[in-house]
Amino acid sequence: MDSFNDLFESVKHACQSDPRVSEIGYNKWIRSLEPIKFENGTAVLGAANDFMRRTTEEAYGDTLKKAFERVLGFPIEVQFVVSGEKENADSTDGFSDIEQRMAALLSSHQKSDYELTFENFIKGKSNELAYAYCTAVSGKSNSNQESRTVFNPLFIYGDSGLGKTHLLRAIEHEVRSRRPDLNVIYTTGESFTNEIVKAVSDRDTYSFHEKYRNADYLLIDDIQFIAGKEMTQEEFFHTFNELYTAGKQIVITSDISPNRIKKLDERIRTRFALGVQADVQPPDFETRLAIVKRKAELLDLNLPDPVARIISEKIKNNIRQLEGAVNKMKGLTMFSNESPSISMAQRVIKETLIDAQPAEITVDRILNDVGAVFGVQAEDIRSANRNAQISLARKIAIYIIREVKGMSFTAIGDEFHRNHSTMTISYSDVRKMIQKNGDMKETVDEIINNLKVV
Repeated sequence: MDSFNDLFESVKHACQSDPRVSEIGYNKWIRSLEPIKFENGTAVLGAANDFMRRTTEEAYGDTLKKAFERVLGFPIEVQFVVSGEKENADSTDGFSDIEQRMAALLSSHQKSDYELTFENFIKGKSNELAYAYCTAVSGKSNSNQESRTVFNPLFIYGDSGLGKTHLLRAIEHEVRSRRPDLNVIYTTGESFTNEIVKAVSDRDTYSFHEKYRNADYLLIDDIQFIAGKEMTQEEFFHTFNELYTAGKQIVITSDISPNRIKKLDERIRTRFALGVQADVQPPDFETRLAIVKRKAELLDLNLPDPVARIISEKIKNNIRQLEGAVNKMKGLTMFSNESPSISMAQRVIKETLIDAQPAEITVDRILNDVGAVFGVQAEDIRSANRNAQISLARKIAIYIIREVKGMSFTAIGDEFHRNHSTMTISYSDVRKMIQKNGDMKETVDEIINNLKVV
């Protein structure tokens, strides 16, 4: 483990495995943190803005401290700052001797991540067209420039966990290897949105334009995130036009096809149609088996063929779930001294599939999801506790219950043992809040979107 960046990746993995951290909470608050420096027993982490800094510290400060202790084997302090305020924090390799030894020991057991290259991408019937297009635009397949212009823009879509990000990263890796002189930018729809919001807030849109409109390759993951965000779509539209006119390569991914992205500007939708689109389907059995065996190999896990086959047979629709199951198998063998077996695989498969089941949108589920994002318990939200964080979560839960379930304020009040006028005021407060605070609006929208798709 060579840097604080590597250490923090391991800490994030530890947070993901913490049962108290929901997927929504992890994606919104922990995944976006920036590792800034680690020295004198203190890890400094950067958040995009003060709202996210305060919320992450209050909701997940203790969780992150415990995750660092799990990874390193000794307690440290965690400090949160706004990423733009990181003066004197330019070193990410400031490990003490003992910290270096602990990190090196840990790294010898960690092979869970591997380079997202074309060589490491497992091809099959479900993704061969997307793979072919991506190798073409990267120059790997020796396509001439004239044929590559046909694939501009390239739009890859398919359900979460099927390898779209791997393909984007593979393009980035291939182009950087072949043409280091080219400017390759990889980002996500969420990051693109956050950057433009910050640029407008800082009155520095020039730097934003300079960054994105000078790209030779612009690779944007999860473009569906910009839908419904007027300012972000406006910026993306002009960025797209400038790059496309200049003959620069644009590659986009989404969880659904452009025609199905609600609240996407029609002028953007039509521009996606200028190039080619390819969908990525769930992998067939042979591809799933190859993925499981490759993941086991990278983890140095001796997985018997019957065990690999049962995992591949039962987990069918998501590559991340397949790899996650192999990760769990590795963990069990490390900490229980058990050898991989059919019975172990069955336990892991059951856990994986139960976690993947869709859930009905109930009031309890809304409270749990809101609580997970803001680091409080559902029972606290229902209580009369006036703690600032709990009060904010309570108001947001009331707003979401009204928006998603359409319940009357009287019925919502019954859930919280309060009168309907209190519910009306809370709902109105959140409406005003999200009109003024773009970060809060994105947080509420994300909770609602996750409720509808999970």
